[in-house]
Amino acid sequence: MGAQVSSLPSSMHVMAVARHGPLGPDSLRQISRPVPKPGRGEILVRVLACGVCRTDLHVVEGDLPVLPGETIPGHEVVGEVVLAGPDCQGRFRVGDRVGVAWLYRACGDCPYCRRGEENLCRSPLFTGYHRPGGYAEYLVADEAFCYPLTSSEDPVLQAPLLCAGIIGYRAFAQSGLVSGQRLGLYGFGASAHLVLKLAKSEGLKVFVVSRGERHRGWAVDAGADWVGEDARSLPPEPLDGAILFAPAGELVPGIMASLDRGGILLTAGIHVTDIPSLNYQRELFFEKRLRSVTANTRNDGKLWLELAGNRGLVPEVTVYDLSCAGEALSDLASDRLRGVAVLRVGRG
Repeated sequence: MGAQVSSLPSSMHVMAVARHGPLGPDSLRQISRPVPKPGRGEILVRVLACGVCRTDLHVVEGDLPVLPGETIPGHEVVGEVVLAGPDCQGRFRVGDRVGVAWLYRACGDCPYCRRGEENLCRSPLFTGYHRPGGYAEYLVADEAFCYPLTSSEDPVLQAPLLCAGIIGYRAFAQSGLVSGQRLGLYGFGASAHLVLKLAKSEGLKVFVVSRGERHRGWAVDAGADWVGEDARSLPPEPLDGAILFAPAGELVPGIMASLDRGGILLTAGIHVTDIPSLNYQRELFFEKRLRSVTANTRNDGKLWLELAGNRGLVPEVTVYDLSCAGEALSDLASDRLRGVAVLRVGRG
């Protein structure tokens, strides 16, 4: 695959981080950059849509270590293959629809990669952090870490599946819950609303706690069995499992106390504030478990995308232009969104 869909422009628009720190109108800036060239094993992708994830907010605000050089966020990328670099294996043809997710590349050589746990790789690279992401008209991606997508769907509805969906799926799968059991979701946004859809399709009861009135209404409309206002709101029944999506470690003791015997709490954020000390008898005894969820493997993404397609698990979205990426991040940070923020970048 060496041909292009059409002649490529020499430059592109991107929304780059202008200032790391608390989000403000000067956090991002629109600038022009040369269209990148794919290296060995890489493909050049014309971006159609890119989801706006809370991890992007952590990158911009410096909650994750600030890396040297320019940062272009975005790791829920749906695009079209336009060019392949040397040594590609032919997984995709020019014009194919692909998804580019957070895990840009894993080393493949460390003990974790060798045993199939590439999400724990010792030297991973991440899209929109180590490598330029989808807040741009084009990006380069590792062919081996891209997902094939159908071109018949709206790309803005596919984009949130590539991080909010994948990490939510991994957290739900790690819980081990089955039909008839009770799941608590703490914080209700992009990932949680997809997990709610998935859990209900599996026959679970789902209880949601969210501080935002808009999000509580969203959870009710999405089919939650019960909705509470804050961490002091105890679910009507003990929980077999819970997922914490809010980056608020202070919620952990209360959630652990709400778990039934043998229950599990999974923290699904890449960044969570400090967790207070736990009372052993009240919050850990009876084999309760506390576990983090770290990134995802390519197999997680493959299984989730197949499941979402087969069950029609479609996200609710709010669409912004690429130039409005800062506004989308602000709406996310202020909990003004009902639905997932997605940048529409190009036309399919």
